[in-house]
Amino acid sequence: MRKTLLGAAFMSAWPICNLMKRSRFTILVGEDDPNDRLIFQRAIEASGVSAEFRLVTCGEEAIAYLKGERPFQDRAQYQYPSILITDLKMPRGDGFSILAFLKSTPRSAIILTVVLSASGDLDDVKKAYIMGATAYVIKPLLYDELARIIRVLVDFWMLCEVPQVDEAGRLLSTESAGKLGERFPQ
Repeated sequence: MRKTLLGAAFMSAWPICNLMKRSRFTILVGEDDPNDRLIFQRAIEASGVSAEFRLVTCGEEAIAYLKGERPFQDRAQYQYPSILITDLKMPRGDGFSILAFLKSTPRSAIILTVVLSASGDLDDVKKAYIMGATAYVIKPLLYDELARIIRVLVDFWMLCEVPQVDEAGRLLSTESAGKLGERFPQ
């Protein structure tokens, strides 16, 4: 039975498909605190994750990045992120404004969206999930703990099947006729 499920054709094709889906991997981090930005940079390096790391300092910059607006319009340089990690409390647009933007553009919201905040306030946690956060994690104090969190997030997301998107992060159309999902609009 195991040989049928995990036959040679499947096992040889899977890594190729997985690599093709994610030939470049970008993590966008929204963080305003300079000390926390430094910890993020060290944690990304320590995590061993081979990804492009992009840092923005407020919600407005994160939304401009996601929209591909100036100065982030060159998608060859500023690839649409696969993972978004955001603080909640930032000037000029907080983490909730980023979540609200993603919720308002569902065709562009196919990214792992993680709130990483010092706040453990139950209302913040609840609202973040209601607004579409994939996960809510309390900021660790040490960069090696953050590196572990980043590695776990990346490992998890690499296991997930995700729909195809264009370079701006918008979902590509698929053919739903005769399939289970045909009753839902694209």
